Amino acid sequence: MMEDLQWFGFLWKEGPDCGGPFGPYLQSERLELYADAFRKLRDDGYVYPCTCSRRDVQRALQAPHQGDEEPIYPGTCRPERVAGTRSHSGARVNWRFRVSDGEAISYLDTCLGDQSFVAGKDFGDFVVWRHDAVPSYQLAVTVDDAAMQITEVVRGRDLLVSTSRQLLIYRALGLKPPVFHHCPLLTDERGIRLAKRHDALSLRTLRARGATPEELRASAE
Repeated sequence: MMEDLQWFGFLWKEGPDCGGPFGPYLQSERLELYADAFRKLRDDGYVYPCTCSRRDVQRALQAPHQGDEEPIYPGTCRPERVAGTRSHSGARVNWRFRVSDGEAISYLDTCLGDQSFVAGKDFGDFVVWRHDAVPSYQLAVTVDDAAMQITEVVRGRDLLVSTSRQLLIYRALGLKPPVFHHCPLLTDERGIRLAKRHDALSLRTLRARGATPEELRASAE
């Protein structure tokens, strides 16, 4: 990916290939940072252990949840209240962040304007630490952006709801969130979102066909 981006003409001042002041830049080398954040959430009573698999959650739902990457958790393992829990016995325990049902998480998106999502309706209790000792996406990106002093996050509009989850983590950890800018997604001529299955439009494939960076940039203007 980095090779393709460099070929296209992107340049960056820090990263896994060139270092920088906020390294390491490989998430596999940042696990202790994520573990520290998880322990703080756990000890402060924001998360609880859950033995439900993703399949269990999907089976418990009366109807599939549309438009988001994570189904709304039905509350199977949710306690009446979350107290600081330092350990839990048993296999395959995921740790979920307990949201306050009915709370509106609002923020200003610099591309799409005011956004607001209701906890318990638009998203539910979400996983922050997996049973295989790996952080979830929500926890990892929050910790990374805060540690690297990121001031603006630019990404696709399919992550609008995820931002609400991350804002809850920022608040729980006492961290200042960045500004968010969610762009419209790239689509094909039929308006269908481009995905990995559209390999014919990947930089690597276009490059192999003889396209030049100049031609591709001109076609996008």
